[in-house]
Amino acid sequence: MSEGASGLVSERLSEDEVRSIDQLRSAYAALREELGRVIVGQRETIERLAICLFARGHALLMGVPGLAKTLLVSKVAETMTLKFSRIQFTPDLMPMDITGTDILQETGGGGRREFQFIHGPIFANIVLADEINRAPPKTQAALLEAMQERNVTVLGKNYRLEPPFLVLATQNPVEQEGTYPLPEAQLDRFMFLIELDYPSEEEEIQIARRTTGEEMPELSHLLTPEEVLRYQALVRRVPVPDHIYAHAVKLVRRTRPQGATAPEWLKPLVGWGAGPRAVQYLILGAKARAALLGSYMVRLEDVQEVAVPVLTHRIITTFAAQAEGIDARAIARRLVAEAEAEM
Repeated sequence: MSEGASGLVSERLSEDEVRSIDQLRSAYAALREELGRVIVGQRETIERLAICLFARGHALLMGVPGLAKTLLVSKVAETMTLKFSRIQFTPDLMPMDITGTDILQETGGGGRREFQFIHGPIFANIVLADEINRAPPKTQAALLEAMQERNVTVLGKNYRLEPPFLVLATQNPVEQEGTYPLPEAQLDRFMFLIELDYPSEEEEIQIARRTTGEEMPELSHLLTPEEVLRYQALVRRVPVPDHIYAHAVKLVRRTRPQGATAPEWLKPLVGWGAGPRAVQYLILGAKARAALLGSYMVRLEDVQEVAVPVLTHRIITTFAAQAEGIDARAIARRLVAEAEAEM
């Protein structure tokens, strides 16, 4: 670290932690290269998924069908030797279909029976909740409890989920008929909103070639669950200069139309801004990004890069904004651009 930056942080990384950062950077580079064997493009999505995993956050993936969301998530789990589970959310899905339940089983001889807990698909390291907005609120709440508490409660008994634990939920932005949109309080539990765009023309040609030929290759196992847990702990220890904390707080407070620091153009467009959890995820996301790219401390550019996926689903637009065709992502991008211009 430079002398100018050293006075802005309260702690430094040890030599072992510096070496671990270098190892994580190499592992992440290998991960991107390995995923490139089956996934065309999506470099930004891969980076944001990795940030969520190593920051112990969850992500909401927004994109039309056919953008390889399921394939990408399953291959990320494969490269890290993590248990992967996919849950297709439907209107008739019940909480016990996710968490599991007690069933009466015959044990031993003599016809003796007792209840035995059968684990549901939530008991995995990476869980893909496909079209989460198609399930009723009661079922959504069961998943969100597991996300927050890292355990499930069935018939009064608690069952811990084995770490690492990452939930990636998808929503189809096109078809909303018969869906149950997630309330803002539940959206706030997701670290990132990752929006997937259509591939470029060249990327779509590559997709056509790869998916209509031979079978997909098996990917190498680059990390173990134990290594993932070690790197998750390492991310928490990445130093953050004092002015980065101040910048993150200032950025989040500017999203609140009732606050004194909110810009005038924002006030008629936003009903509610981001809460304190946004600040936490800005810092954690910046820490994870810095570590993945081999930096030994958080930089302003790390905060800027994670700001839009952190803020977008936490900004509630007004009817006036919707009438003008201005969405939350556009507002978040403008706030980030203004903050960058002021630096």
